[in-house]
Amino acid sequence: MAFQATPRDITVIITTPTSGSNAQPQFHSERRVTPTWTLMQLKSKLETMTGIPPSGQRLWLKTPTLSGQWIDGDDTMVGDWGVMKGCEIEVHDSRPQSTRLNFDDLSSVEKYVLPTETYESLSNSVLAWKKNQKLGRFDPNAVTPEESMHKQAEQDAREISDRGIVVSKRAIILPSSPPHIRRGIVRYVGPVPTIPYPGVNAKSEFEEAESGFLPIWVGIELDEPIGKNDGSVGGKRFFTCPSKTGVFVKPEKVEVGDFPPLELDDNLGEMEEL
Repeated sequence: MAFQATPRDITVIITTPTSGSNAQPQFHSERRVTPTWTLMQLKSKLETMTGIPPSGQRLWLKTPTLSGQWIDGDDTMVGDWGVMKGCEIEVHDSRPQSTRLNFDDLSSVEKYVLPTETYESLSNSVLAWKKNQKLGRFDPNAVTPEESMHKQAEQDAREISDRGIVVSKRAIILPSSPPHIRRGIVRYVGPVPTIPYPGVNAKSEFEEAESGFLPIWVGIELDEPIGKNDGSVGGKRFFTCPSKTGVFVKPEKVEVGDFPPLELDDNLGEMEEL
């Protein structure tokens, strides 16, 4: 009796078509196929990888040395297709879009939400650990966000006074070192309610009534368009300047003094020295 060798498995790449503007396949995997498998046997195995049932699969074979081809005939065998190492089998879904399951859409999936009472009763939660360690709001010596905001406002007022920051003075923003020196004119000194303070959800009425307790910001019109705004933040204007030349910084980041505007001739001089 003659010995008949068993066909060796062939390593191929299994993919599905790209979706939208994504340049990568939705599925990409390297698998081994047996040349004696029929097309229907192969499709059954591909279903476990792609989620596409055999009846909805259309296979496109990409061979390095030949042009691509559609694979037909459920009884044909893998070995008859000229499959070799480096080939790619692209699995297309021929089902109508309405009949395909969308596993990416979670909008209709019922989500479990742990009740607050249950979470607070757990002994091995982060909340329980914070309670035991007396951290955050469980620290008896901790200040409230409102108290912290008031202290920040007092510190800002001292910085403004000590540094002599007033409107119309020339200033630079710290840290500044050549050639990255941000300089300009102070255009605004005061609270900016539209910049939120951590932990404080102040309403507009509270902001207006308690403006003396809000942190202080320094609005600067920069000499160059390297800022973030035009003097307005959150839809409220505090000063006017060209787009991208306005910036708001904390007082400790501001140094006022004799800082003349950067002229074009200065930049040319620096370039000549280089």
